[in-house]
Amino acid sequence: MLERVAADVVVLIHAAFIAFVVAGGLLVLRWPRVAWLHLPAAVWGAAIELVGGICPLTPLENALRRTAGESRYAGGFVEHYLLPLIYPAALTRELQLGLGLGVMLLNVLLYGVVATRRQRRRRENRRGDDGKA
Repeated sequence: MLERVAADVVVLIHAAFIAFVVAGGLLVLRWPRVAWLHLPAAVWGAAIELVGGICPLTPLENALRRTAGESRYAGGFVEHYLLPLIYPAALTRELQLGLGLGVMLLNVLLYGVVATRRQRRRRENRRGDDGKA
């Protein structure tokens, strides 16, 4: 029983991490210091997709399920939990590359907005310090 609950908690943590990887850049728009957490997470998330790897949380969940007497699943977390919700077909290498590149593109765009805002604020602050309007 405890192992099954632990496996479910791992799934929730995994899903939250993926959501943070994909949409964490939106949090950075509001709270720029979140970038210190989000950038490494986004790099990890994109890299694991680009190299075709499996997140370490997947084997952990499978081990907990096996200990609880449940059957484990083949493939990765994205393929098992997320793709059936989004795509009817199984995860292909091309789709996995697309997901990794999509995460990178989204975050490059969001961080571009963050950098532009920061640069604009600096210019405005400099104008205010010089006494020029």
